Amino acid sequence: MLGDQFYFVALPWVILQLTGSALAMSGILMAGAIPRAVLMLMGGVVSDRVSPRRIMLLTASTRTVLVATIGALLAARRLHPWELYFLSFGFGTADAFAMPAFQTYLPLIVEGEQLVHANSALQGTAQGMMIAGPAPAGIVVKLFGSAWAFFLDAVSFLAILAALWGLPDPPRPLRDPDKPKPAVWHSIAEGLRFVHADPPLWALTLMVTVLNFCLAGPISVGLPLLAARKFHSPTAFAAMLTSFAIGGILGAVLASVWKVRRKGWLMLIGSAILGSCLAAAGILARLWLVGASLVLMGISAGLVNLHIVSWIQQRVEAAMRGRVMSVLMFASVGLVPVSLAVAGAVAQWNVRALFLLAGCATAFSSALAARLRSLRDIGIDAVPTPETAASAG
Repeated sequence: MLGDQFYFVALPWVILQLTGSALAMSGILMAGAIPRAVLMLMGGVVSDRVSPRRIMLLTASTRTVLVATIGALLAARRLHPWELYFLSFGFGTADAFAMPAFQTYLPLIVEGEQLVHANSALQGTAQGMMIAGPAPAGIVVKLFGSAWAFFLDAVSFLAILAALWGLPDPPRPLRDPDKPKPAVWHSIAEGLRFVHADPPLWALTLMVTVLNFCLAGPISVGLPLLAARKFHSPTAFAAMLTSFAIGGILGAVLASVWKVRRKGWLMLIGSAILGSCLAAAGILARLWLVGASLVLMGISAGLVNLHIVSWIQQRVEAAMRGRVMSVLMFASVGLVPVSLAVAGAVAQWNVRALFLLAGCATAFSSALAARLRSLRDIGIDAVPTPETAASAG
């Protein structure tokens, strides 16, 4: 996670140095977002059939090779924009399988009542590295060049491989050997039907889809452009990432001690805060004010994500968990390529307008979503899943 901060700081800076274009940045990010979205549902099926730990070992190894290769090309001054498209495509493909695998693996090694605390510990670690990492990453990029940032990220993947190698591989649910394994597309459809038959999960999926469309492009494309055009330094972008991480770790700590019953209302209020702060970040003139708005965004996002993810992990049985989590993740990333394209076009015209439009759209979407009772009532009652409802019937 610490090594990833070097990648997150260096990649947009390298793109801007090579092309100087917001459209090129959105295009390279889209090269990762498209396979991440297209393959996410398949990644959920694979996570239900294959050891999620082995999936994560394979994807971490692949990323190590990719990021080390880009670092070598940068050091040799032979890097071209098309190679960054390839890097982004490779990372997006790996994400499509690694993300559902991670969400499937955690409940296999942690008791249900401890999931909120486990997710809080993991998010707290991630946010802690986001606090510790961007500043040295910005300094390394500025003093020694972006190639060193990619090399350090490549080395950091060895820690992931070592940790996964020592973790257990819990037994998977037994399958009837006489029953043929269903086709991948049948399994994907089964996961989609499961979510659609559960009103709170379905409402949550719709909400997540809209929110990520409004937020993904402005954050991924807008923040590095804001740092480059308004504050003219990679360290300013690093400071923005650090501010968001500080808020995220505060949100994770708060989630671990605050037992929220009305999780639906928590998500709605948190989304409205995200939209307001995003709009403010585009018009504030001082870096510390932009940082303060990002801290508040991080608190809201961290608090909401932990409670919602833990609620889903407890709600869904193990045999369906990978597919259900992949549906929710698909909702998160499905429209990200479109969001990136729109953000790149708007940012090329006016970065401030990008933040204002995205922030207002997010807040307005939250107000509309508050009309859905199934979303408002998430966490209030132990609404049975489709399987338990069928059993009761």
